[in-house]
Amino acid sequence: MPIISDLELSRRRQGIIDAARACFARYGFEGATVARLEEATGKTRGAIFHHFNDKEALFLAIVSEDAKRQAEVVSQRGLVEVMRDMLHNPDEHDWMVTRAEIVRKLRTDPEFELRWREHQEVLDDAVLARLRANTQMRDDVPVEVVQTYLETVLEGFITKLAAGETPERLEAMLDVVEQSVRG
Repeated sequence: MPIISDLELSRRRQGIIDAARACFARYGFEGATVARLEEATGKTRGAIFHHFNDKEALFLAIVSEDAKRQAEVVSQRGLVEVMRDMLHNPDEHDWMVTRAEIVRKLRTDPEFELRWREHQEVLDDAVLARLRANTQMRDDVPVEVVQTYLETVLEGFITKLAAGETPERLEAMLDVVEQSVRG
């Protein structure tokens, strides 16, 4: 039996994550059956579950990766700029499709919520650090309240974007959001 390098195992795992993300986005968590995941990834269930204990572990791996990607962008440019980038470059933000599924599972599965929070912390920490470091922020509102405000705007923004709201209207709304958090 040939020995597979760690690099090759990592490459295969990443390929499964990338393909499964599209499957979850299309069918939702419940609809992304093992058969559909096999079809989407081109891997057998044995190959998929060699890397992930179960379907939820695969989904959480996607959530974790997406939170890290979002956190990196937030750290560099801020959450409003992330939303602008989502508006102008939707193909680069395939992670946003997992957000709706996460919200549904948070409402219906308390155990999932505990596991999800571990993965979400990286994004929460990045947003908070960016807000604290920004010298142009208003100082009459606690930074944690501004964070909650921006994250709430993000969720609504994703919904409006998915519903086909016009880019011009969303861009104007982001201008208002940005003005509302500046000092």
